[in-house]
Parts: sequence; C-alpha cells; structure tokens
Amino acid sequence: MRYAITGASRGLGLEFVRQLLNRGDTIEAGVRSPSEARQLQELVRGAEGRLRLHALDISDSKSVDAFAATVGQGEALDVLINNAGVYGKDGALTELDYESMASTFAVNTLGPLRLTAALLPALRRGSARRIIHITSQMGSIGDNGMGGSYGYRISKAAMNMAMRNMHVDLHGEGFVTISMHPGWVQTDMGGPNAPLLPEASVRGMINVIDRLKAEDGGRFFSYEGQELPW
Repeated sequence: MRYAITGASRGLGLEFVRQLLNRGDTIEAGVRSPSEARQLQELVRGAEGRLRLHALDISDSKSVDAFAATVGQGEALDVLINNAGVYGKDGALTELDYESMASTFAVNTLGPLRLTAALLPALRRGSARRIIHITSQMGSIGDNGMGGSYGYRISKAAMNMAMRNMHVDLHGEGFVTISMHPGWVQTDMGGPNAPLLPEASVRGMINVIDRLKAEDGGRFFSYEGQELPW
C-alpha cells in the first residue's frame, strides 16, 4: 500500500518508515527539513524507489498544498498517518505562554486537519481509505488526573474531536479514521526514561491499522488496540 507519513525524520515517524519499508510498502515522507533528515536519506538509497522525501511544515498552508500537489497528483494514497506533533512550553496556570500554546495548536490540531483536507482527493482514489491521527492519552479528558501540560493536552483533545468530525463526515465513503495513543515512548518528546521503545510502539500501531474495520472508525485506541476514554 501507499502511505503518507508526517514528522518522518525521527522518533515514531522514522520507525513507521522503517517497518513499512521492510514489509514492502511505498511511503511519501513529510519532514520539515529533508536536507537534515540523514537517516531517512540512507533509507531512500536502499528503498528502490519506494520512499520519497518531501519538505512539509503542516502549520503552513503553502507547504501543505505543495506536498499534496506532489504526493497526490493523479495518484492513489491508501493511508495517511498524521504523526507530526510538538509538545510546546509547559507552565502553571498563571505562567502560561499563550503564543507557544497557539503554535502548539497550529501544529497538533490544525495541521492534521489542513493536510487531511489537502490529501482527500488522493485518499479517495486509494483502496484502504484509512486516516490515522497519532494523538496522546494526555488528550483524554476522562483520564486527566494530573493537570498541567495545558497547551499539549488541549491541542490533542481538540485533535481527537477533529478526528471524530472527520469520521462523521467521511465514513459514508468507506473511510476509517481513528486517533491512536502510541504509549510513553523513548523519543525526543518522550525522553530517555520512557518505558517503551519506538520499535514496539510502531509494531503495535501498524498491527492496529492493519486490522481496522468499518466499525472502528471514530474511536480512540492505544498502540495495543485497547479503546481509551475520551
């Protein structure tokens, strides 16, 4: 199948590329700076044309439009994995950096919306019609017992609602769109003390994606396939 993956230069995005390439899929990888994505460049050399790198800033409409024009021009796209995200600055309620929060929202919430809309024609030509949003359990209102992380939590909760809207709008066309929590993973965002390696997280998420059925659309899953509270 043909995948588009954002935030593909490191962490979960890079691991998605590795595992999907290894099993024979084709990937359009979106990264902020292709010239600095050295690990991806190495993978391109051994991918026999099944991996292409593209400059993509999902918070910028012109960048998204250019990506969609290249990736979706007359071609079919089977799966979109909206993986790119930022944590932003944290702070107590009385010390919030609202400009940072707005930037976090622009990437984590508006970015997936913007890109999904731009790639919709290509996704409609695809056979799988799957849209995957990598979110976080920190975006769960029902699971929030710690507070803090205002910008990140709010942006991910809003993205979950955006996903649910997409489900309502698109499921009649055979689309399956979900939110997925990757676990607490050893990435730049998750930090070195996280209990989960990217390999295990992505292996689990791919397994969930492969097994999606129509009735799974609009739901919130963990990387292990467990349904999570909103």
